[in-house]
Amino acid sequence: MESRIHYSPPWGNASIIGVAGSSGSGKTSLALAIVASLNLPWVVIMSMDSFYKPLTPEQSRAAFRNEFDFDSPAAIDFDVLVDRLRDIKNGKVAEIPVYSFEKHARLEQTTTIYSPHVLILEGIFALHDQRVLDMLDLKIFAEADADLCLSRRLVRDVKERGRDIEGCIKQWFSFVKPNYYKYVAPQRESADLIVPRGIENRVAIDMVSSQIRTTLALKSSEHQAELTRLGKIAESTPLSKNAMVLENTPQVKAMHTLLMDPSTDREEFIFYFDRIVSLCVSTALDMMPFEAKEVTTPHDYTYSGLTRTAEVCAVVVLRGGSAFETGLRRTIPDCRTGRILIQTNYRTGEPELHFRALPANIAEQGMVLVLDPQMSSGAAALMAVKVLVDHGVSEDKIVFVTYLAGRVGVNRVLSVFPGMRCVVARMGDDMENRWVETRYLGC
Repeated sequence: MESRIHYSPPWGNASIIGVAGSSGSGKTSLALAIVASLNLPWVVIMSMDSFYKPLTPEQSRAAFRNEFDFDSPAAIDFDVLVDRLRDIKNGKVAEIPVYSFEKHARLEQTTTIYSPHVLILEGIFALHDQRVLDMLDLKIFAEADADLCLSRRLVRDVKERGRDIEGCIKQWFSFVKPNYYKYVAPQRESADLIVPRGIENRVAIDMVSSQIRTTLALKSSEHQAELTRLGKIAESTPLSKNAMVLENTPQVKAMHTLLMDPSTDREEFIFYFDRIVSLCVSTALDMMPFEAKEVTTPHDYTYSGLTRTAEVCAVVVLRGGSAFETGLRRTIPDCRTGRILIQTNYRTGEPELHFRALPANIAEQGMVLVLDPQMSSGAAALMAVKVLVDHGVSEDKIVFVTYLAGRVGVNRVLSVFPGMRCVVARMGDDMENRWVETRYLGC
């Protein structure tokens, strides 16, 4: 395997903000107000309520009698919380538990968090555990009057959690109020910012938003510098041995000529482009694992052949990758496909991940094809492959399939992921503008 060069995506080293405070102090509303003031994607709120420990039958019965202490740190599964925060901090996929307050139980399903640039962790104990504090970039304590907290809690628990007022008041005086002074209030000492009046405190919200924007701008510039560094390394090396270019046979050269000719009408362009995509996909399939198999022919002869030993799926990089789907279906009619949307920020030139919908059990596939008709700088391709790796796909199972690519772009991707392969129909200029999907899709 070739030497590996480090690359960190924009969502690597995610900024995590902790918002603690009494039950009913407006932590969730404050977190939502911060998100609204930012008006940016990739900012996610995660509630510590998701990390309540599963209850034993005896504890569950006590909970339904409003006699279980949910306002003690012992009720929170901090080990799981810390593990998930580390995954998010390192840019990995994190499966977040789902807790039902009506059933007083953790549900089987989980919620997936992936690729946030900023995570807001809100909960009464967000600033309690030292392991969590060590990962926080900003620590906030939401402060509110006790009577206001009680009234908010009553409204919330009755409306949203199916509780009765008598039970809510019982819990407040038995657990919530005494534990506030014992466990919650001391967290003020760890806070960088104490916010009274919650969402009414526009000055505090603007301060937090400004700091987050500054952090995101710094991370964006660092990512662009990282891409530039990778490009300079790629410029000085020959085309990687893991890049396979279609053999330039007379037939292939003739198809390239038609595709490159602006006078070729769109219907003819689509026909020959689908043909060349089929050739690229077929070339990729030669890298699938096969094993020997004997079959008996209709004339009772024994034929010693091969059979595929693993499944293949494809991930389409939108929007251009959709031009590959017809050629893909002609080669693998039943191929499962997923979608990734990566767009370049016109202000910074930085690729941004906007959407992902991957096939189920993608990590168990024998091969994953990544389809994009054009690879120029390789920045979007880097991001697409990183998404797959973060979802458990082994590098050696990934094959990037493209019609047109530049040497620097290909080398940039393969220097970071030397275990993957790349199939290219035609090598071109690294700075060539994207035109293939426009010709194919007609817009």
